[in-house]
Amino acid sequence: MSVSVEHATPVGTLLETRGHALSRRGLLSTTVASVAVLAGGQVLQAPAAVRAAASAQVDVVVIGAGFAGLSAARQIGAAGHSVLVLEARNRVGGRVLNHPIQDGEVVEAGAQFIGPTHDHLLALSRAYGMATFSTYDQGRSVAVLEGDRTVGGFTPSVSRDYQRLIGLLDGMASGLPVDAPWQAPQARQWDAQTLQTWLDAHVEVAEAMAIFPSIANAVWGAEPRDVSLLFALACVAAAGNEDTPGSLTRLLNARQGAQQQRFVGGSQALAERMAAALGDQLVLSAPVRAIDSTDSLVEVTADGRTIEARHVILAVPPALAAGIQYGPQLPATRAQLLQRLPMGSLTKAEAVYDRPFWRDAGLSGQSLLDGEPVRSTFDNTPPSGRPGVLLGLIGAEAARPWSMRAPDERKAAVLDSFASVVGDGARQPLDYFEVDWPGEQWSRGGPVGYAPPGVLLDYGSTIRAPVGPIHWAGTETSTYWNGYMEGAVRSGERAASEVLAAFDG
Repeated sequence: MSVSVEHATPVGTLLETRGHALSRRGLLSTTVASVAVLAGGQVLQAPAAVRAAASAQVDVVVIGAGFAGLSAARQIGAAGHSVLVLEARNRVGGRVLNHPIQDGEVVEAGAQFIGPTHDHLLALSRAYGMATFSTYDQGRSVAVLEGDRTVGGFTPSVSRDYQRLIGLLDGMASGLPVDAPWQAPQARQWDAQTLQTWLDAHVEVAEAMAIFPSIANAVWGAEPRDVSLLFALACVAAAGNEDTPGSLTRLLNARQGAQQQRFVGGSQALAERMAAALGDQLVLSAPVRAIDSTDSLVEVTADGRTIEARHVILAVPPALAAGIQYGPQLPATRAQLLQRLPMGSLTKAEAVYDRPFWRDAGLSGQSLLDGEPVRSTFDNTPPSGRPGVLLGLIGAEAARPWSMRAPDERKAAVLDSFASVVGDGARQPLDYFEVDWPGEQWSRGGPVGYAPPGVLLDYGSTIRAPVGPIHWAGTETSTYWNGYMEGAVRSGERAASEVLAAFDG
């Protein structure tokens, strides 16, 4: 189920109207009036160099207006080069999406969390005046494993085995080069098996095994049987930064972990502010259909327009990049890589209550479940404390047939899961909504494209390698925090640096 949203800025509507029938040479030659948009309390205008452009050529076309594409465009524009961002949706943010609830509040229906070592995302948020607040983490968590509900954590035997497994995985990940995990001494062995295969050989307490599908659902939208062990270890190694080794605990936790904070006003607000600063350098509702390269130019064909540029940055999920027509065709290894990084299956379901009543019972709203459909929950209440919002993640095996179930059946199943965590009060929400990310045309899944066995070993070296003037961004290409907003920002900045280096060369 999709949710309806308004255009991120008036700029999108304006450009869609103006640009609908423009020819290849006429897109930027048309006189464009100065456009003022309000973002973050400041009035921003499109740069004069783009407003006054006299041809249909720009230095760089960026495909995708998620954090990867917006970050790339920001860096290229700051260096003095002309840039145009083409976005298929009628909004910005990609897999980042706000949803309005009562009293003018919003909650996040897509990517939302910020944590320690998310340095690039935090720097970007400061540049645009975004405030953060702590994810609610007071009180006790709940575990519902094999039908038993435990408040305050796992049982002692499960906890001991779980911590032992975390230690083993952290130890294996500690030696991985984050930019080339396929070069690790044991890469061939690890990429020949799934995370599930490894768990089968190492779990000692059956209930501890039940924890890991919930983890894989939330982090990758996948089951442990879907992902390569090497890929899982690479994600653990990437949960840090250049000065801080990655760890599975940091990847999973709220306190001192990847889920520690959220943005005031929702994460999409940052994307909207970045879009407002781009002004007429951003075109919405412009899905790219073809990219044709010559010796000197790249021609990008989108619905209603064709643009010529010197370089292109693709900042879309691998599954969508695979659907673009390339001329000449992509090298076989690149084309095969795009076929081998399937999108995860994840639905975010949220129930809205008058207040977060579970806090009265000393519960944090955080839980881990091994049943269906919901595998984990968070208190997603706005920073004001009202209304109360409970978030549930439905991933992989449970998410794949989700959209085929009747809406009332889906809602009832989610509320049953919520009730098993916080009590029967969860069955009477004021509102309920969900976003089925596999059903989103311009995502086709979430939260990330993942690697099954053999992919990193055989195709890893092509993940970030440019193909002539085509450069690759998107969170899947990041060396740190693959699958997170931080990874998206890093990837866009890295791709922009590649392009700028090519200009300088």
